[in-house]
Amino acid sequence: MDTRQQQIVQWIENDLGYKQYSLQPASADASFRRYFRLTDPVNKDSKIIMDAPPEKEDSHPFIRIALSLAQAGLNVPVVYAQNFELGFFLLSDLGKVDYLSEINEANADQLYSDAMQTLLQIQANTDMVLPEYDSVLLNQEMQLFTDWFLLKHRQLELQPQQHAMLNETYGFLTESALSQPQVCVHRDYHSRNLMVSQQQNPGVLDFQDAVLGPITYDLVSLLRDCYVAWPQQKVEQWLKQFHLMLSEKDILPTTDFMQFERWFDLMGIQRHLKAVGIFSRLNYRDAKPGYLNDIPRTLGYVSMVSSKYPQLKAFNQFIEPLLETEQANTGD
Repeated sequence: MDTRQQQIVQWIENDLGYKQYSLQPASADASFRRYFRLTDPVNKDSKIIMDAPPEKEDSHPFIRIALSLAQAGLNVPVVYAQNFELGFFLLSDLGKVDYLSEINEANADQLYSDAMQTLLQIQANTDMVLPEYDSVLLNQEMQLFTDWFLLKHRQLELQPQQHAMLNETYGFLTESALSQPQVCVHRDYHSRNLMVSQQQNPGVLDFQDAVLGPITYDLVSLLRDCYVAWPQQKVEQWLKQFHLMLSEKDILPTTDFMQFERWFDLMGIQRHLKAVGIFSRLNYRDAKPGYLNDIPRTLGYVSMVSSKYPQLKAFNQFIEPLLETEQANTGD
């Protein structure tokens, strides 16, 4: 048991008043947060302890956004107790089954339909004051691809014309993102953060980095998930379904499907470049090598979509050999 776990035990017993309980790891994520399941054997009740070291994680946005989303009717963790100084939080337990472990061809339509309905609720939430997903942040995220994947992971020595090509690509993607209607964006709306629930499916986790940003961002996180891939025909079917849902709810101004799909495609490249950079950083900075296995799938999305757009021809030609090497390295 490490030092913080010892502090958690003291908090549970001294501050929360638990006498009989079990404490088991529940999950960890790509940040410095981790989670424990606190089970009361008497009441047959379980809750979640979120451990968020205050020197590494600012948990105020999590608490504020959780309250706002709950008030909007979403199935998010209830915060029962909090200690910002220590970085410990007692939350309701949304269960053990996430979308990634449960979804298959038979239930995908229903699970994604539920997830898209919930996403509409998130996007319609106009009461939260959120930071803007501006050009600075969008470019900082894509720079992770340059710094951690190209330079650190692949150890490339980029030529001036390659730097120029990347900067032009990043600018093109940023322009597309900023041209979209701006809504509440969860920012990590994918299969590992959606919990299968018998009521109000899905339960939604990991929303603390929410911003005001492009309307297609969360949708591409969901449908072109870094952890699970679907046939392009299914993705387009769900994309059309969501476009229709947006129109029916008057969330999206009159926009034809071709324009919406273009936004979706280009937003996906931005997100997936960021993800590939983060997966590389998790390996080299945080000693979490497992995420390297997700790079071929994620980079594959970038290659597939960039091949569709003439403005990205040079970028696509740059990406293709990188993808082939990653696939060879992981056996994909």
